Amino acid sequence: MFDDDAVKKPRGHEVGMPIDTMSVEELQERIGMLKAEIVRLEQAIGARNKTRSEAESLFKL
Repeated sequence: MFDDDAVKKPRGHEVGMPIDTMSVEELQERIGMLKAEIVRLEQAIGARNKTRSEAESLFKL
């Protein structure tokens, strides 16, 4: 009736989610995913700062 292989793992990571049943490999995978997300967020901040600086310099003329 129930198939253990059909159990789906969460696709993403939620802050505060239980991690005590995860394997070392699963934890390392999540760390990699979170590091990649940090890089993406830092790039977005950089792009916004650049846009802001360009706009400020335009209006200072």
